[in-house]
Amino acid sequence: MRSILIILFFILTIVSAKSYGQKWQPGRFTDVKGNIETGLIRFGSGKAPIRGEAFIEFKEDKKAEPFKLSASDLKSFVIARDSFVVAHAPGIETWAHNDFDFVRVVLDEDIKLYAAGGVKTGGGSGLSVEPGIGAGVGTGGVGAGVGGGVSIPIGGGGGGTYQKLVYYYGNNTANMKRLNDKNFEDIMCDIMGDYPDVVDKIRAKVYILENVDRLIAYFKQVKGAESSKPKAESPK
Repeated sequence: MRSILIILFFILTIVSAKSYGQKWQPGRFTDVKGNIETGLIRFGSGKAPIRGEAFIEFKEDKKAEPFKLSASDLKSFVIARDSFVVAHAPGIETWAHNDFDFVRVVLDEDIKLYAAGGVKTGGGSGLSVEPGIGAGVGTGGVGAGVGGGVSIPIGGGGGGTYQKLVYYYGNNTANMKRLNDKNFEDIMCDIMGDYPDVVDKIRAKVYILENVDRLIAYFKQVKGAESSKPKAESPK
């Protein structure tokens, strides 16, 4: 019975996330030349402009005719509260559907934390990521993700079993690596090192990879509280 409920949960999650990801939402994109355009954006579906590349659809307003922008046309884009950047699969990993795709920026620190939606492994080639509302700039989300915005549809089909969200770290997408149980403590302490209370909880194993969403939320809470404190006046 429990296994049936888990399967139904994932089916409902995918269906709702796919429909959610097709909604037009306020956003902006920055193209490879540095030009910024503001309007309405949604993740592209159907035939891609360039084979092997993810794409978005954009229109200036509700009445305008939409057009497609492939990953190689873009540096980054923002939909609602969530920021995305263009990336290739890191290291020896492969993404089953798109060679050139988008990852969500979870934490924009010196060492950045990126996320890809719900991952399927096994039965199918490479790594495929189904759309899922998770890992964004806000709070809430599905699985281990943090975000209240749109999904990130990395990768393609193939059978397999579902994992939680996949997180990557690095100073940019060219150098990003998979966050795992072995490197979690060191990497997250490096990212959040300016906040001793957060680091102490990581070292004490209050936060681990399994509940990284809670860690991210706590980090943002602490960082927000610190930034809102009045600055001490310098002595005259």
